[in-house]
Amino acid sequence: MIKLRIDVDYPYPSRIRSFIFTILGTKIDKDYLKNSKIVARMINETTRQVKTTWFFTPKTIPDNELLNLLNNQRHEVALHVVNKPFAEWKNLERVTGTKVKYYTTHGTERLLGRIMWRRGTAKSPKIPPDFPLISFNQFPTEYLDRTCYSNPPRRALEIAKDAVSEGKVLHFHPIWLFQRGKINHRGPVYETLKEILAVDEELRTIEFQKKNFLKMARDTAEYERDVIPTKKLMGKLEEREVDVFTFLERRWCHTFQDAKSWTKGNDNIALLSITSYDDWWKNIGKKTRNMIRKAEKSGVRTEIAEPNDDLAKGMWKIYNETPIRQGRAFPHYGESLAAVRKSLSSRRNAIYVGAYMQDELVGFTQIIRGDRIAIISQILSLQKHWDKALNNTLIAKTIEVCADQHEQWIMYARMGNHPSLDKFKQSNGFTQFALTRYYVPMTGKGKIAIRLGLQKEIKDSLPRAIKYPLFPVYSWLSRTRVRLRLKLKPRQMF
Repeated sequence: MIKLRIDVDYPYPSRIRSFIFTILGTKIDKDYLKNSKIVARMINETTRQVKTTWFFTPKTIPDNELLNLLNNQRHEVALHVVNKPFAEWKNLERVTGTKVKYYTTHGTERLLGRIMWRRGTAKSPKIPPDFPLISFNQFPTEYLDRTCYSNPPRRALEIAKDAVSEGKVLHFHPIWLFQRGKINHRGPVYETLKEILAVDEELRTIEFQKKNFLKMARDTAEYERDVIPTKKLMGKLEEREVDVFTFLERRWCHTFQDAKSWTKGNDNIALLSITSYDDWWKNIGKKTRNMIRKAEKSGVRTEIAEPNDDLAKGMWKIYNETPIRQGRAFPHYGESLAAVRKSLSSRRNAIYVGAYMQDELVGFTQIIRGDRIAIISQILSLQKHWDKALNNTLIAKTIEVCADQHEQWIMYARMGNHPSLDKFKQSNGFTQFALTRYYVPMTGKGKIAIRLGLQKEIKDSLPRAIKYPLFPVYSWLSRTRVRLRLKLKPRQMF
């Protein structure tokens, strides 16, 4: 049984709006108890056993929408006393039409907070000896929003799971569902709560990104499987206040029948259609075949690599060989061995191809297997062995592995933003495949942004005649930034 205690102190996701409402009592209907409603919906969707006790103040009396969500055995209404225990208790029962059993007190450490709640100098309200409700503080409790503030997500989840197994109550405030409170050291609890309840599977691979004044969302697995903007998904994105949701059409295997209401944009990928390794070998150029032979003559051996600790250590060594690759800053430089191990263990649909010289990993390819496609996610090798054409032989082995697994399509990222890498892809049989990217405005702000074209990346908006001459400048800036950062703060690897 998952036991939750939820203290609904403030009515709005915004702290400022909540403070104004608390002081002036001016109700703004939009977003009233929004985060509480999201939590209630998550609790109602879970298949796990949950018992939730909701503690409401006089400023957070549940409206009809929230009461309808709480209308089942998983929820219990309780009192969060602010100033007047008896009056607040009777009012809560009258408005909600429920019998209240438990209470807690609303404590306020800061003077400004005590003034806002009109409590004078008292940090918490006084409870009369004859008050008939039962204090909820008697139950062992894990303060979830504080745990999520002080620990990384994985550790916070472990602590929460241990607390549940020990029969403890998980306690948090809805205002810290998504945001972080630096002053009072709380939040955000959403990711941990989602895992504990095993809900919101639709959002598992959704990435939220701030782009100027826009909040955009995309599915990070959009190349691996078809993304369908269902009503349920769009509703949950609306809860997260997304302005624009973007997704693409995997046109090599799936097309949308009716997409008239969505704004279209152009996108592309590097795509290779294969029937067999022999056919691929015949179709690539002589120079590429000679490069692959060169690697073999240099003693390079390629094979499928098991995702174990030896592979993690080899990948970590390659990541940290140099801070600059292909003329630009390399994002994995400085990554810890623990982070590499975690990434390796978290991938369930990946195949790894390793290139070895005398049993040392000198290069690797990460292949992600999706629905009717294999995706080359990474292909990296030690720069000190680049004269041995490691990446060419890794591509060859990748093609062989995918052909043996009866994959028809292989994707190798996009084309058009890195001339030298584009040339390498073309020499290995990949061609630019045009895709349609869709943009769904979800707010008025999103509609305006799409009309002005602000949802696109600058590099995708520029014409080639302008973009290509800027690549050397971008690469120089990228190299300069990383060198300056390393000079000011030397890396630490573990």
